[in-house]
Amino acid sequence: MLGKLLVRYLRPAWPLIVAVIVFQLAQSVASLMLPTLNADIIDEGVVTGDIDYIWRTGGVMLLVSLVQVVCSIIAVYFGSRLAMGMGRDLRAAFFHRVVAYSQREVGQFGAPSLITRNTNDVQQVQMLVQMSATVMVSAPMLAIGGVIMAVRQDAGLSWLMAVAVPVLLVIVSLIVVRMVPAFTQMQARIDRVNQIMREQLTGIRVVRAFVREREERARFTGASEDVMSTALRAGNLMALMFPAVMLVMNLSSVAVIWFGAIQVQENGVEVGTLFAFLNYLMQILMGVMMATFMFVMIPRAAVCANRIGEVLETSPSVEAPLAPVDAPAPAGRIAFDHVDFAYPGADDAVLHDLTFSVEPGTTTAIIGSTGAGKTTLIGLVARLFDVTAGTVSLDGVDVRDYDPDELWERIGLVPQRAFLFSGTVASNLRYGDEEATDDELWTALGLAQADGFVRSLPEQLQAPIAQGGTNVSGGQRQRLAIARALVKRPEVYIFDDSFSALDLTTDAALRRALDRSLPDATRIVVAQRVSTIRHADQIVVLDHGRMVGLGSHDELVETCETYREIVDSQLAAEEAA
Repeated sequence: MLGKLLVRYLRPAWPLIVAVIVFQLAQSVASLMLPTLNADIIDEGVVTGDIDYIWRTGGVMLLVSLVQVVCSIIAVYFGSRLAMGMGRDLRAAFFHRVVAYSQREVGQFGAPSLITRNTNDVQQVQMLVQMSATVMVSAPMLAIGGVIMAVRQDAGLSWLMAVAVPVLLVIVSLIVVRMVPAFTQMQARIDRVNQIMREQLTGIRVVRAFVREREERARFTGASEDVMSTALRAGNLMALMFPAVMLVMNLSSVAVIWFGAIQVQENGVEVGTLFAFLNYLMQILMGVMMATFMFVMIPRAAVCANRIGEVLETSPSVEAPLAPVDAPAPAGRIAFDHVDFAYPGADDAVLHDLTFSVEPGTTTAIIGSTGAGKTTLIGLVARLFDVTAGTVSLDGVDVRDYDPDELWERIGLVPQRAFLFSGTVASNLRYGDEEATDDELWTALGLAQADGFVRSLPEQLQAPIAQGGTNVSGGQRQRLAIARALVKRPEVYIFDDSFSALDLTTDAALRRALDRSLPDATRIVVAQRVSTIRHADQIVVLDHGRMVGLGSHDELVETCETYREIVDSQLAAEEAA
């Protein structure tokens, strides 16, 4: 998977790859020239006392060093551009894939894991590209070039390379092999830390209400210590690598000087040649060490790439049709025809053989016990899920045949859990219509019975809203969510238990305002309170995913035992009559 990701997202940036290779080659050649020039200064200048030769050759060395530095800077710049661009494109692709997911896929991966994959995992792959562009490209050039230049300087000492390089490879490989399991374990433990933190931040009120701060602190501490222990294990191994590498390099230096001194004495080898060979050996070992160091990063990046690839290769269960139908004129008629729905892997279906219709301009209420399938049913209208049998149609067209954007344009959904985005009251309301004027926003707020509390805020429409709407009450959050849907002005409104946090007076005023201002809109209302739905044109009663009643309030009181039990549990006998 790592290779596939690199090929897919680096191919468009091939000019940057070529530039990195060219400038890394130039700086490697410059690096390889310096020991030879240094040897010439020693052998031809210092030994003979030729000061002019020392100055001339020294000037050339300075020029070569300048070229090396400039080429290295340019190569690092292009490598950074390459890595950052790849990270940008990978995160964008990841985000667009997740946004296209239905609730099924989001639940499959989990929000904490998706966040980790799009941040930490992408960062690991991005870092691998960065290091490859700056280290992996130059390392083999230095190693291979160093071997060639070292043999040219003194073939008699070449056997030292044949000993030092394998010893270095064996030591580093043994360390790397032990580091791979630690890196594999690291990402899963980071997921766990994110999961616990999200749970604690989201449920902070529950934690405090049940005085569970100590237990939650211990749970987070345990997850953090798991990450710490894994990181320490990998860090200790990495810390061991550099002393081991330096030991090999220093022993190699001692061996070169020892055996080189013998050759200088017995075979007349020049001193400059000896120092040049020593420098080339150091370059070879550094190249081998850098290349091996990359193999430390590859296992962790490969694990991260697999996790990213799982998301990118998981297709949404709710996909746009290959040939969307031409949407008919908006009317708002919804029909359920023998609809079944079951979650993947579930033993039983959530909904069973539902058949009914919702006429334009009417209000249909859905009621039932907890877990009866109410939210799942309305999710099928908005195509948050796809039916497993039967059809759900809007204006005579199966919702699966609509272009998703066209379908969602026709539906205004107020979810069971009202969510507001960080920003202002106005920015949240304009999610319904970016071009809405302030007057239109106030109108929607008035219908949603929210204008009173918004006008009481110092900044009114520009009043700040925290992420999730946590700085307003539950009832205010629900009314703002309803106003956001009203700003959109769709043909179908779906209220998923959206009045539960409202008091009875506000609930009644809101329903009257909706009836008065939206006479032609189709409304589906999921509710737990009978008082909210008793005046609906029709009421659908669900029990364990089956429709056990359909009709008006008065009809169901007479004919549906399940509905009558709900009424009796909520209303006094005189009010229910």
